[in-house]
This record gives sequence, structure tokens and C-alpha cells, in this order.
Amino acid sequence: MQRRSDERVQALLDALLEDRSAPGLAARAAAGLGLPEQGRYAVAVLRTGGGPDRPVMDADGMTFLRRMRADCEIVVVALGERGADELTAVMAERCPGPGGISPVVDSLAELGSARRLADVALLTCPPGTAGIVRLEERLPAALVVSRPELAARLVATVFGPLLGLDPADRDLLVRTLEAWLDCGGSAGRAAGLLYCHRNTVLNRLRRLEQLTSRSLSRPRELIEIMLALEAFRLSVAARG
Repeated sequence: MQRRSDERVQALLDALLEDRSAPGLAARAAAGLGLPEQGRYAVAVLRTGGGPDRPVMDADGMTFLRRMRADCEIVVVALGERGADELTAVMAERCPGPGGISPVVDSLAELGSARRLADVALLTCPPGTAGIVRLEERLPAALVVSRPELAARLVATVFGPLLGLDPADRDLLVRTLEAWLDCGGSAGRAAGLLYCHRNTVLNRLRRLEQLTSRSLSRPRELIEIMLALEAFRLSVAARG
């Protein structure tokens, strides 16, 4: 009887995660799980799977409910008074990555939406990485991975001439752009990271502007270049 009761509760949780609409679903799930219908929740999706469901776990004032799928593990977290940073720290310490964490939602009824956003966050983790990331930290990459056809078109449109270069030459320009962005647009600091002269960085950036027909000093064009860079990096990582 306990097993059948547990199975019913798990079925209710699965229905919420799959965003099925049914009268009283969230209330029944709350009663079965012993959690508030209205409360602070997040969903994490880990790129692991194939094993048995894991028991409910309490850690640092948070309750974790874990469901296994063939290709992933879904973790529903009742946050209580804890914040997203604390959740990320616990997940990074106790769960094998990679994984994506949704934004915080305010009720069990929103778990389906949270699960979809956690899926998107996970997609921003390139193969071979093991980090646990929050969607809010990966929004540009999330935009890119959400629409792969548009992402491919963006790379082709913005980076087309760049892609035609010799791979070593292309990678040098891309690394320079990445360093310049990481350094907040400082050519001097980027030169320190790349072990070259500041003027060398500026010359490479000017060449990149010529190849892309876009200026790094124009905000709209810089946004296009940055999004194309995100799409390009993810596509390279996916190819291995």
C-alpha cells in the first residue's frame, strides 16, 4: 500500500513537471508531498540518468525531490528561505554535472515552466563540461540554443567570412575577441592575457571588424557579434 501511495505521489509530481493541466493537481501534489502549494521552488536538470529514483533529501533548509529519466535526472527543490546562490553551491557540491537550474518560481503549479527553463540552461553546457549553471547566468547562450536554426543562420551571417579562414588564423581572432570581451573591452588587459602587444590586439580586432562588416564600437553590432560568438562556441563544442 505504501508503494502504491508513493507511486501516486510520483505520478502527481511527474504531471506537474510535464505541465499537464488538471483541476486540483497542484493541491493534490502538495498534500501527497507534504509541501506547500504556494512556495519558492526551483527545478534542476542534470545530464545523468538511467538509475533508480533517489530518496527525498534535505540540505541547508532545502528539500530535494529527485526523479530519474533515461537521459537525465530532474531535481525539484523546495527552497524555503534559501536563495539561488545557496542552491547552486549545494548542487555543485553534491550532484554530478553538468546541470541547469531554473529561475525560482512561486508555486508547485509552475514546475512545468521551471523544468523547461532548466532544460534550456542545461543545453548551454557544452559536452564534456561538468558545471552546474543557472539560467540567469546564461541568458545570451540560452537565447541561442533555444533556436538552433536561427543560431546557425546568425553564425553564417555574422561570421561567414571568418569561417573561411585557415583554422589557426580563425581561432586566433576568436580567442582575441573572447579575451577583449572578458576584459571589459580593454585591449591592454587582453594583451596581458594573450601575451602580446596592445597594438596587436587592436589590429586583430580591426581585422575581425572588416571580416564581419560590423563595428565593435556600435552597440547593436556588438550584440550581434557576441551572440554569434556564443552560437559559434557552442557549435564547436558540440562537434567535439
